[in-house]
Amino acid sequence: MSYPPVRYTGDGGDRSAVVRPAAERPEITYPNGTTTQYLATGATTAGQFGLYRWNMGPEPGGPGAHFHRTISESFFVLSGTVRLYDGTEWREGREGDFFFVPEGGIHGFRNESGLPASMLILFVPGAPREDYFETLAEVAGGRKMSDEEWAAFFDRHDTYWV
Repeated sequence: MSYPPVRYTGDGGDRSAVVRPAAERPEITYPNGTTTQYLATGATTAGQFGLYRWNMGPEPGGPGAHFHRTISESFFVLSGTVRLYDGTEWREGREGDFFFVPEGGIHGFRNESGLPASMLILFVPGAPREDYFETLAEVAGGRKMSDEEWAAFFDRHDTYWV
């Protein structure tokens, strides 16, 4: 494996770092108390990756088994216990555990511990996942969608349920 092609051709480097203070408010708060922080979106990283902090409340929640055709997804458990599906079985992910899912890999995650849990979710490349998360929060808050709208929504967001 080698380094990718050069993307920056300047001589002195740029002052282009992006900082997000830990105290910044989450972009989404779901009705069950789960919050999502957009640490680095695809727009921020020029499509290289998207990184999100997922802070789950004690109520059960999270997606069932699904896969993506165009993006890989990685999970790093920061605190608590998160159930992670590896395509074969549900595993208990605890603080410090890492879980990588390549394109096409069946996966899911859930907090069923009865206690809060937190993890980082990394998408590569940086697909525009924000609309996906925001729409799901609206649905959790009462928004209704027809079967046709759901089908178009999941297709648009590269999410295929198994």
